Amino acid sequence: MLCEECQKRPASIHLTKIVNGQKTQINLCEECAREKGETIPNWSNYSIQDLLSGLLHFEQPTGHESVRSSQTMPRQLVCNNCGLSYDRLINIGRFGCSHCYETFGSKLDPIFKRVHGGNTKHAGKIPKQAGSKFHIKKQIEKAREHLEDLIEREEFEEAAKVRDHIRDLQSRAREGEGRS
Repeated sequence: MLCEECQKRPASIHLTKIVNGQKTQINLCEECAREKGETIPNWSNYSIQDLLSGLLHFEQPTGHESVRSSQTMPRQLVCNNCGLSYDRLINIGRFGCSHCYETFGSKLDPIFKRVHGGNTKHAGKIPKQAGSKFHIKKQIEKAREHLEDLIEREEFEEAAKVRDHIRDLQSRAREGEGRS
């Protein structure tokens, strides 16, 4: 495949960019990529640990942290269960235990949003063979969340419709289980 920029040299760098949900793919030779600023300096010395470490250093200001006194040191996060510190997590790139997710949770959401295009929940894919059953369960979950929201806002007529829809979905799910 030839470079999309110069149409002369073979494309050795294949970039996929996702900006605001729009996916674009570019195939460039090393020279054109360098000219466009699309390469990582010293790529051969760049490891996955460096990538993770860079992501973990990503911090979003909360608004009231903009002015910090030089005398105030930020409190170091440490997991109460395994003793892993946030700095150590950055260096090794993996958690020490399942409790680390809770301890470092406030630091993880901005990272997940950045890495996953704004999503913090994993939706996953559903196998086609079991798809209808899982699809109905997902619909029921979403409808229940919507129902709770409607009840909270005291929109009882709409809530009754959603409740009936949930019952319909549940009966469809029971029918599907009978066929398996």
